[in-house]
Formats: sequence, C-alpha cells, structure tokens
Amino acid sequence: MRKGMLSVAAVAVALLPALTACGADSTNSANSATPTRIGVILPDSKTSARWETADRKYLQQAFDAAGVKADIQNAQGDKNAFQTLADQMITNGASVLVMTNLDSGTGKAVIQKAKSQGVTVIDYDRLTLGGGAQYYVSFDNVKVGSLLGEGVAKCLTDKKAVNPVVAYLNGGPTDNNAALLKTGYDGVLKPRFDAGDYVKGPDQAVPGWNNADAGTIFEQMLTGQPNIGGVVAANDGLANAAIAVLKKQKLNGQVPVSGQDATVQGLQNVLAGDQCMTVYKAIKKEAEATADLAIALAKGQHGTSNGTVRDPEANADVPSVLLEPKPIYPDNIKDVLADGYVTKAELCAGEFAKLCADHGL
Repeated sequence: MRKGMLSVAAVAVALLPALTACGADSTNSANSATPTRIGVILPDSKTSARWETADRKYLQQAFDAAGVKADIQNAQGDKNAFQTLADQMITNGASVLVMTNLDSGTGKAVIQKAKSQGVTVIDYDRLTLGGGAQYYVSFDNVKVGSLLGEGVAKCLTDKKAVNPVVAYLNGGPTDNNAALLKTGYDGVLKPRFDAGDYVKGPDQAVPGWNNADAGTIFEQMLTGQPNIGGVVAANDGLANAAIAVLKKQKLNGQVPVSGQDATVQGLQNVLAGDQCMTVYKAIKKEAEATADLAIALAKGQHGTSNGTVRDPEANADVPSVLLEPKPIYPDNIKDVLADGYVTKAELCAGEFAKLCADHGL
C-alpha cells in the first residue's frame, strides 16, 4: 500500500463537466432551492451492527450539518437490491454515489453504469476491485490486520502460551478488505509460525462475513483441532461466533480471540475477558471525511486525498483518504466511550454494569 500526500484537483476538475451535466451545481449551498443530491448505499445490518448504528447516523449528521440533501439506503445483503438502489439514486439526480459494495462484481457493474451517466463514485470502507471508483475512503486495513495479529500475540504472551495453535477466521473471500486484513495479521504472525513459536492452525474465510456460518466453520475447526490456542477473527461478529463455540467447551477466556469494529457486543466480550481485544475505527471521522469529499465533488469543487490504494485488478492507484485504527483492550475501552461511539448505557447494561465498574467506566 503506497501512501503520500496526493492532490486530486486535476481529477475533480476533469469530472466537473460530467457532474454539472448530471445536476451538480457549483453554486449550491444549504439555502439553495435545489439541494445537491448524493446517494449512499450501505451493505447490510447483519455482518456488523456498525452500518446502521454508526455509519448511517454519522453520514446523515454530516450531510445535515452542511445543508446537503442525501439519500442513504441499506441493501441488506441483497445484490439485486443494491443495483436497484443505485439505479434509483442516479435516476433521481444523484451526481455523487457513495457505496460500500457487497462484492466486487456487483460493485463494478454499479460503478460502470454510474460513470456512464456522469456520476462520480466514492468507494466507502471497501474498495471495489476493478471497479474504477474515482475515490476510496477507509481505514488502513493492512494496519487493522496488523493490530489483530499483534493483539492475539500480546494476549498469548500474557497467558504464557507455549507453541499455541493459532486459527484464522477470515472475512468474506470476495471482500478486498478481508484480503488486506489477512495481509496485516499474517505479516505479524507468519514469522512466529516460521520460527516455531506458534503453530499455524485452520485458516478459513467466512462467506459474506455471515456470523451464523462463522459459528459452524469454527465449530468444525475446533472439532478437527481441539488444541486451538488463539483465534484471529476478522471482526467482532465473527469473534462472537467463535466465542459462542468456545463457551460450549468451557474454553472462553482461555483462548484469546481478536476482533474489530468496537461494537457494543465486542466491547462487552472484551470486558468479560472472552475477547482479547478489538480494533476501534473512528467511524465518525470516516463518515465526515466521506461526506466532505462527496459534498465538494457534487458542488464541482476540488477533492483531496492523503494517499493511494492499489487496485491490483485495475492495475491502478486509487486516490484515497485513509484513517488510523486503534487497538482496544480492557484498560482503554474508555477511549471509545469518550468518542461517543458507544454510550455507557449501552455498554454497561445488565450484567455488564459490575464489569464496567470494575474497569472504572
């Protein structure tokens, strides 16, 4: 992944005629009679709670604060619905389309159609391989993966584990983010496998990041290799699925499990000691950066990025806005609360009230 300051003014200027033809107005403002139209398609609400509890909320707040009209919809995991939503948004006058693809195939078809209509596309959180989106906004997913690997390694060290078997519960095989995450944690753990400090265990992707499937997959892993000593789970939903299986075997808390997204459930698992750590991605910052970029482009202004991400299928570097993730352990959960990403009422409900008090939350 190549980083560095990158101006994309030339790209924005080149796109201006198309944006204007599609209804973008460079003089648009919060008081305009015809607000700028921006379409946003989120992927689902099952693979991670974040899409509805965080992304939708923060994107809407950012657009509202700017006085810009945006249509935010969720495809709920349905590829046909995803394409239909995109068609409707373009027909209704969207000049910028922000999307989190369900897979690169569907995403590519949507991007190509949007671009043929003069609509600028921003890949949000997931890069559409071969898609040709003009921009990408996300976290540094290789860094997220590195934090997952480092987290499991730290917890194994804390437990004084000797030659532990470490299993991988990877994200969806069609999601480029899952590949980037694996690059990150494999980079941390492979040297330990090669040195004989750790033993490489089962390594399997979870189609569509489906949490129920993850439980079945991990149960099969544990049946085939009962001595699994650590699990790199690619997000909190997958982590919780693995933890549920470990609980059946009374192994929860003994086998470190990673996660990411800092969901309420993930943070509660960290508090309970069932999950080693999670990775917090400040979704509010991601949403605000995306909204700022979308608004600027829709108004015919310059867009900026702070790096590029390589699209290996398109053999191209995509101008990107990349944000920094943060590892979360029991002793710094307060940082997530301080950001307002989750509330104390949500985190410390019911049986977790005492655990919150024990951790000074």
